[in-house]
Amino acid sequence: MPELPEVETTRRGIEPHVIGQRIATVTVRDSRLRWPVRADLAEFLAGRPIVAVERRAKYLLVRLDRGDRVLIHLGMSGSLRLEDPTNPPRKHDHVEWLLGNGRALRLHDPRRFGAVLTDHADDPHLRLRKLGPEPLDPDFDGAYLAGRFAGRRVAVKQAIMNAEIVVGVGNIYASEALFLAGIHPGMPAGELAPDACDALAAAIRQVLAAAIEQGGTTLRDFLAPSGSPGYFRQTLNVYERTGQPCRRCGAAVIRVVMGQRSTWFCPTCQPSGG
Repeated sequence: MPELPEVETTRRGIEPHVIGQRIATVTVRDSRLRWPVRADLAEFLAGRPIVAVERRAKYLLVRLDRGDRVLIHLGMSGSLRLEDPTNPPRKHDHVEWLLGNGRALRLHDPRRFGAVLTDHADDPHLRLRKLGPEPLDPDFDGAYLAGRFAGRRVAVKQAIMNAEIVVGVGNIYASEALFLAGIHPGMPAGELAPDACDALAAAIRQVLAAAIEQGGTTLRDFLAPSGSPGYFRQTLNVYERTGQPCRRCGAAVIRVVMGQRSTWFCPTCQPSGG
């Protein structure tokens, strides 16, 4: 599914084309997304200016006047594209915003696991209230992780994928960050030493920043608003490299299932003893 870098790539892609534009009309072709699209969405948005396009975790926040916001989640296979409105909509173009500049912003979501929600900046949606810090914010560091990990027996990979601890560290980036930090994914989070927490926080920031810079990871269904795929997949160290030589030491990369998710690591660079 689109991860934080893919969503940030999308945000950056659409931002210059929608900021300051008024929403002329909204067309909801299928309201049956992960949560039903509100029935009066078109009336609620018509004529409203787009003030900003922000991101919180994997949610795009389209900020309107008076503090209202549209929350867009891309789900498992969704994408946002800017189109010429005269182009016929594709089969799974479920929601379309026609902007004052004549461009159409279309949400394409074949599996319908995405969402289009609304809230107010002073009263965030329930889906946003318990989220942890953004991994690229200055307040996210090793000391923060050490505090959140204290006393936890859960595997560190599962801990950093918990959005209440830190947002946006999906399966790909968790595996890659743990490799960069030299930490075994199954190590109990509460057993990480302070310097290991520092290394992990730095690795999370590094891998996500690199992925954003390169446009995200090339997943089957992800495309940036321009229609071009991301390229971070080319530089992955362990993810989906079962049996291939570690880029650092040459040992064979191992795949295990952890928390019902596939996990990849190097047994030499990431020893089980920490």
